[in-house]
Amino acid sequence: MRKIILAAAVATSALGLAACGETADSVAETGDAMSEAADTAVNETAEAAGDAAEATGEAAEGAAEAAGEAADTVVEAAEGAAAEAEAMVDGE
Repeated sequence: MRKIILAAAVATSALGLAACGETADSVAETGDAMSEAADTAVNETAEAAGDAAEATGEAAEGAAEAAGEAADTVVEAAEGAAAEAEAMVDGE
């Protein structure tokens, strides 16, 4: 009878250890999956930040070009007005 009880106790312990081993494997797999997800998130975030920086640079270039064109238009208008004013003063 003692041998049966001892065998049952050993079997129970073996099952418990096997379950712990499976749990440890599951925890390791979960850790690996979380690590991969974090790496993916970091890479995608860095890529998105690069894209945003590039878009911002392009927008800034476009704004600078538009400002230059507007300044040229203002200068042309001012030169035209000055020429008209000079013509009026000269009596033309």
